[in-house]
Amino acid sequence: MFEKQAAVFFYAVSPVHLGTGQAIGVIDNPIQRERHTGHPCFAGSGIKGAVRHGFVQLGGNPTLADDLFGPEAGASELHAGAVSFGDAQLVALPVRCLKESYVYATCPVALARTHRLLTLVGAAPGWQPMEQPIAEGSCLVANKDLLTNGKLHLEAYEYAAAPVEALQALGKQLADAAIPDKPEFRFFRQKLERDLVVLSDTDFAFFAEHAMLVEPHVRINDETGAADSGGLFYTENLPPESILIAPLMASQVRNPKKKRGENGWMDAAAVIAKIRTAIDGKLLQVGGDATTGRGLLVARVV
Repeated sequence: MFEKQAAVFFYAVSPVHLGTGQAIGVIDNPIQRERHTGHPCFAGSGIKGAVRHGFVQLGGNPTLADDLFGPEAGASELHAGAVSFGDAQLVALPVRCLKESYVYATCPVALARTHRLLTLVGAAPGWQPMEQPIAEGSCLVANKDLLTNGKLHLEAYEYAAAPVEALQALGKQLADAAIPDKPEFRFFRQKLERDLVVLSDTDFAFFAEHAMLVEPHVRINDETGAADSGGLFYTENLPPESILIAPLMASQVRNPKKKRGENGWMDAAAVIAKIRTAIDGKLLQVGGDATTGRGLLVARVV
């Protein structure tokens, strides 16, 4: 039974490939997606594995790894870990804009799910989800300087835009929660506050499907040094500047060798505190292609 909860924001600073294996479509190596929304997501098992893998390098005590995450497969004595990560869901997505390079796009469904998760874990969101839907082809913007003749241009598409001053407050609260308050992140915190755009759920789903980073790769023949015939394949990545959120849950340590009150035993609050200390504001590597700089995320625990 998990007794304590928190939420973890993940801010991508490089392309991220948390894949599903090979597919038979145009994209050979697609990323993970939710079945019901089609939005990119991170499976909780992948997040937990990545955090465990980097726990010691992030400053965590190596003697705590088994207690927090459970023993490695094949260990002589098995017990459950004290930490669980849920699947990460999409909060905001960078979309190329005619002005200001890109915007942080989101939609009522993504905002409502973020608000619900923050509320469930006891982290007061400080803002309310939108009650009115947004029509397809329309959007709300925080920054009127993004517009040309009242229109917002994202990729090759034009949207009727309504400037809403209150969106800057929402952008600031998301930035405060999701992006570390450090000098190197100041530009991006200000940009999220300034260039937040709320699309309709349908229009946002389109970009969540088609605005991913797709990289062609070729397989080189060792003997000829040239590309192998049929060796061309495409890998999909979540673009940098994407923001996701996942639940973090904790129980007391379940190692039977550590009894309540004895040295080394931790309750759920202490477990959450250990994870917060280890990953909050730190750079994590999640997913594949680590040796080519993929999968770099900054975590914020709230």
